[in-house]
Amino acid sequence: MRIGHGYDVHRLVEGRPLIMGGVNIPHDKGLDGHSDADVLVHALMDAMLGALALGDIGKHFPDTDPAYKGADSMKLLDRVCDIIDENGYMLVNADMTICAQKPKLAPYIEQMRERIADVIGCDISCISVKATTEEHLGFTGEEKGISATAVVLMEKV
Repeated sequence: MRIGHGYDVHRLVEGRPLIMGGVNIPHDKGLDGHSDADVLVHALMDAMLGALALGDIGKHFPDTDPAYKGADSMKLLDRVCDIIDENGYMLVNADMTICAQKPKLAPYIEQMRERIADVIGCDISCISVKATTEEHLGFTGEEKGISATAVVLMEKV
């Protein structure tokens, strides 16, 4: 068994959709990035890759490559699952936390879990997504950005 940890952060900007966990969330701002900037899925992919010492998403999907401009992070997650499979491992479970002052994410959590579980090909009970505010502290509390962390357990198949 292997454990991995991932972290990602993106700035909130006007004129971009807010996508987290593969779900388009209504909000007046979205996350800025080379791809769709899905912080939750980026943290998850980094945790999965990190558990197997395979680098991070920047190594596999560099932001200097125009092929990943505007990329759908759920498609990148699917590719990470292929890499994990090629290395003889599978995800046992993932526990993720989103830090965002706004918008309130509770209404979207189950949909995020469903989308992620579907792409990974695991039962939804293996995917935990939580959201918290930081009580108006720091860049997330000041609504300048959103961050996410992920911890995964991977098992040799």
